[in-house]
Amino acid sequence: MNQIDLGGRCAVVTGAAQGIGQAVAQRFVKSGAKVCLWDRDAKLLELARAQLAEWGEVHAIEADVTDPEALETAVEGTQAALGPIDILVNNAGIAGVTTVTWHYPVAEWQRVLETDLTGVFLCCRAVVPGMIERNYGRIVNVASIAGKEGNPNASAYSAAKAGVIALTKSLGKELAGYEIAVNCVTPAAAKTSIFDQISQEHIDYMLSKIPRGRFVTVQEIAALIAWLASEDCSFTTGAVFDISGGRATY
Repeated sequence: MNQIDLGGRCAVVTGAAQGIGQAVAQRFVKSGAKVCLWDRDAKLLELARAQLAEWGEVHAIEADVTDPEALETAVEGTQAALGPIDILVNNAGIAGVTTVTWHYPVAEWQRVLETDLTGVFLCCRAVVPGMIERNYGRIVNVASIAGKEGNPNASAYSAAKAGVIALTKSLGKELAGYEIAVNCVTPAAAKTSIFDQISQEHIDYMLSKIPRGRFVTVQEIAALIAWLASEDCSFTTGAVFDISGGRATY
């Protein structure tokens, strides 16, 4: 593992109890950061905290990214435990059902958009003012290749992730006058618990579209995010970093 210096930085990772979020948190803490895990699954959250504490300073807060009041409380709790927030990784997300758009349940559409897009907005809204006050911050949003290309039978997820890309560009430009970088990553599918939410047919479809012929690993995604969260990422902002194994070359 290449070493990226995050020493002395306080990082928040949402959806950190498992999958990509846990891998990012592990990479961060091994890079010297103090890490606060935000997740709504209290049991998995505590397991992740206990595992990651082996490598450094880790705190955990049960929080739902769709609840503005809960996020304000989470910010206060993070700052009390670890100090001001320097890094925010918006990773929490759900897949939603696998079906064609004209059969997509309205309530499910709203649930996916609320978690995958509005949740990113709410977390940024809660954390950015403190970054502006201190004139430093790194925000990395986890979007998806689906947000670039649109996956069939996943219209809500695709639309939400496209929204995350656009939100990243807007916020990056708004904060360009500060020492705050806002970027996003667009991974191909990774083998995480999100696979439990989608059909095998859809999983096979996603794999068939990846020229490298395999799924991306959560560690590979974490490696890219670690650089984007570092001081070295000092000029690039509002950008989309592809990690789709050659599926998207733009």
